[in-house]
Amino acid sequence: MKNIVVTQARQNNLKNISLEIPKNKIVVFTGVSGSGKSSLVFETIGAEAQRQINETQNSFVRNRLQHFGIPDVDKIENLNVPIIINQKRLGGNARSTVGTATDIYASLRLLFSRIGKPFVGYSNIFSFNNPQGMCPECEGLGFVQTVNIDRLIDREKSLNEGAIRFPTFQPGGWRWTRYAYSGYFDRDKKLKDYTDKEWKTLLYAEEHRPPNPSDEWGKTVQYEGLIPRIERSFLKKDSKENTSRKEVLSKVITTKICPECDGKRLNKKVLSCKISGKNIADCTALSIDELLKFVGKIEDKTYETILKELSGKLKSLVEIGLQYLTLDRRTDSLSGGESQRIKMVKSLGNSLVDLLYIFDEPSIGLHPRDIQNIVSIIQKIKDKGNSVLIVEHDPDLIRIADWIIDMGPGSGKNGGKVIYEGTFKGLKASEGKTGHYFSEKPQYRKEPKTSGDYLEIKNATLNNLKNVSVKIPKKIMTVVTGVAGSGKSTLINQVLPQFYPDVTVIDQRLFTASARSNLLTYLNVSDALRKLFAEANGVSDKLFSTNSEGACKNCNGLGIEKIDLAFMDDIEQHCEVCGGSGFAPEVLEYTYNQKNIWEVLQMTVSEAIDFLPQPVFHHDLELLEKLGLDYLSLGQRLNSFSGGERQRLKLTRELRHSNKVIVLDEPSTGLHPSDTKKLLGFFDEIINNGNTLIVIEHNLDIISQADWIIDIGPGAGKHGGKIIFEGTVPELLKDKGSYTAEYLRGHLGVSD
Repeated sequence: MKNIVVTQARQNNLKNISLEIPKNKIVVFTGVSGSGKSSLVFETIGAEAQRQINETQNSFVRNRLQHFGIPDVDKIENLNVPIIINQKRLGGNARSTVGTATDIYASLRLLFSRIGKPFVGYSNIFSFNNPQGMCPECEGLGFVQTVNIDRLIDREKSLNEGAIRFPTFQPGGWRWTRYAYSGYFDRDKKLKDYTDKEWKTLLYAEEHRPPNPSDEWGKTVQYEGLIPRIERSFLKKDSKENTSRKEVLSKVITTKICPECDGKRLNKKVLSCKISGKNIADCTALSIDELLKFVGKIEDKTYETILKELSGKLKSLVEIGLQYLTLDRRTDSLSGGESQRIKMVKSLGNSLVDLLYIFDEPSIGLHPRDIQNIVSIIQKIKDKGNSVLIVEHDPDLIRIADWIIDMGPGSGKNGGKVIYEGTFKGLKASEGKTGHYFSEKPQYRKEPKTSGDYLEIKNATLNNLKNVSVKIPKKIMTVVTGVAGSGKSTLINQVLPQFYPDVTVIDQRLFTASARSNLLTYLNVSDALRKLFAEANGVSDKLFSTNSEGACKNCNGLGIEKIDLAFMDDIEQHCEVCGGSGFAPEVLEYTYNQKNIWEVLQMTVSEAIDFLPQPVFHHDLELLEKLGLDYLSLGQRLNSFSGGERQRLKLTRELRHSNKVIVLDEPSTGLHPSDTKKLLGFFDEIINNGNTLIVIEHNLDIISQADWIIDIGPGAGKHGGKIIFEGTVPELLKDKGSYTAEYLRGHLGVSD
């Protein structure tokens, strides 16, 4: 079979790359963050394959598909149909669960509609999104939200002083006028002085026309109390405003399990239908492995096909290491790694062949033991006759590759070239950072730092934790390990802050990034740069912002123009007026140290450290350098950063403290081993500042450098939740009951 041939790829930082990629093989793309791996695999090969597939559809369908831009490449030959499985979280809303995302719930609904007793209706009635099946109280959400009056109302203020703490209900707001002009209230009277009648009218009155409103009151306008008004406008499932006011709502709303259905989402009639004593909600509350056992005991020859299909889907989740999840788990609570594995499951069941599977770091969030499951699945996908491309940093996944393409040598402007192409055996002798890593023997911390003081957790039972009590040493680095789903995040991210509220938790959630926010705006030093230019030229600092007076009028400061080609893909190109800078041409005539604002924004972090003399920039820029982000340009838009880059950026904002307890949740995510080494150096600085560092990690290079290790397990879900080991790395290496110990010995080449 012919290879995939890429000719002259220039996407992002790619330097006119031409290469051939073997088909029906596992091809792993390696290289430091920012070296061009994703630019080549996702934004060039994947985007072009998907774009060409979209073009085979008719214009009606094409207009409703996701649009992919035309990658900057001369040509790509011999492409296959792509299946792109990225790290993007499944997300969804409160109505999206593991069961609905995997379609397993649909099979379960079908089963209950056929063999459940008593018969209550067909498949759709078992859906909590169906009006006939949902609980009437919570409308199928499983929880109810009520307005917390004490948070909504400041009784020490009058209506004119802003007693209602909610947007549009503030003085002058359009909803405020419905109360101010109703004729019921003295606008200057403090709410604490209201009579019972006034209080009830303000909060609970049903919709009606007030008898004596002010002259400003509209002819057809109705009055309604605050509570029913907010519930109707913001809390009902068909409300258009409940998402737009999410942050403010969270401050005035109390959420609790629905008292009617006890969180089961369905009405009593549907819940009366059972199989072997369990209703459908009982089944979705079981862990996947428990549900598989339950389904396996059901005997019904008539509906054997349904049972077989349901068992097959559940087995796929077990194979992929997600046996600890429940079908009623909301998808917006899943990690990136869990989301990616759920997407993988859908590919296991199909019989399609000769596809091009593209994976984005499938190792993320996985213990080395779980990675073996992923390896097995990827091998199965290849053995069916498919081609697999993987962007990856994990050594265990790199080792299974049939072919490796190493990108580099550095990041950003210093990357974008192919450093090595060949087998894993030849990689060790190559000159790139990846080859260098594999040629070195891993080391571990033989003389860890010690501590005489502890943080203490007692009798923790949240989620799967089994009455856990543990001491965490202060002012050293503790690494918390264990398989995915063992209880690490529950113990450290959820329980520890209950005992110590001042803990700083930097978790896996990434900040939102718009097309208008860049590295400098995130660091809060863009004002300082604008001030430099304003003072050097004697003009307003607003000229040096693409969101203000300095914006190019043609592209509104975005630097790009979209050309709408109707049902064909939109084309994005640099604005011809500003050349892609986003600044009006006259702004670029002003300079500071012989550079205009756009030229400074194009500088890398390392270049800017030498160019910008002011201390205001140095702290943040030097911190970025220590974290291995010195290749980023100052004006690079945040929405173009990889997950790993964003997470390290988050560290720069959070880790400016001393004498703090800092929790990091898998900080090695998306990092090349050479960057992990830099991160470890940064951790030492944090400890030397007198901080306590607690790191949740699967990365064996980070585990091996811990001062203290807490291993949780032994398994996931109900099979986890216990402390398996507490101690130093040398002690862990002797332990025979820990999966972490087993894989760490293999990584370090230490015998039992």
